[in-house]
Amino acid sequence: MSFLPEDLGTVILDGGLATHLETLGHDLSDELWSARLLMEDPEAILRAHLDYFAAGADVATTASYQASFPGLMRRGRNLHEAQALMQLSVELALQARDTSGGGVVAASVGPYGACLANGAEYTGAYDLDEQELLDWHRPRWEVLADSGADVLACETIPSYAEARAIARLLAETPGVNAWIAFSCRDDERIRDGTPLERCAELFAGNPQVVAIGVNCTSPAHIKSLLARLDGCPIIVYPNSGETWDPEHRRWRGIADPTEFATAAVQWRDAGATYVGGCCRTTPEHIRLIRERLG
Repeated sequence: MSFLPEDLGTVILDGGLATHLETLGHDLSDELWSARLLMEDPEAILRAHLDYFAAGADVATTASYQASFPGLMRRGRNLHEAQALMQLSVELALQARDTSGGGVVAASVGPYGACLANGAEYTGAYDLDEQELLDWHRPRWEVLADSGADVLACETIPSYAEARAIARLLAETPGVNAWIAFSCRDDERIRDGTPLERCAELFAGNPQVVAIGVNCTSPAHIKSLLARLDGCPIIVYPNSGETWDPEHRRWRGIADPTEFATAAVQWRDAGATYVGGCCRTTPEHIRLIRERLG
């Protein structure tokens, strides 16, 4: 299955992998987040992928978002073992796809801030410059680029310098396809304050980039942000509408899957080709999106 079959129409992404794993009873209050289960309970990740496919998702996004070499090695894994765990994240998604009868596997490439586990992925306030970010991303990128995944999901990008580093990695690996999704703080800008249009320009017209868009962002900002993207397929998978309190490490607010699915129709009508959910969205969100978008 190619990433965007011409007859598929809107591509339905999955929802929050970690969110569903927590629903299944797993405590992910750990700097590795869902990647911890690659070591402790990979069958749980497989089940979560299967549940999203059963709900109507066309795409399984792997549990590699927070699976960095530094993070895994801090947990006692050596270089080879860390690489094997990243590969395992893709193998689990591939197994779920094959069991479910088809779909796309997107290898998650989380931002540098996710490895820091200090909230920097929501601010883009980094202690590395563009070259250092390129060097930090490259080892994991090379593993995931050669993992058998259909596409690399470069997601929750909060920093313009990090976006530039990812653009350079794409140039280094011409056989790799990717989508690029930025995390935004308002109707106009990504987390570090850079206008979304300026970030999107880094990837516009690049044949390796299957879509550009927004994730890990409040649904309230999505329609305005979509209007700032032009000339490329658009991907959108926001948070549920709840907000993350980094000080107390918990979510605040209440979100309705039905309202989220209704909004997904608006996003599709505003130009989004790829639609799904991020943090705090569940298989029920995806089931309703599939129902509404057909």
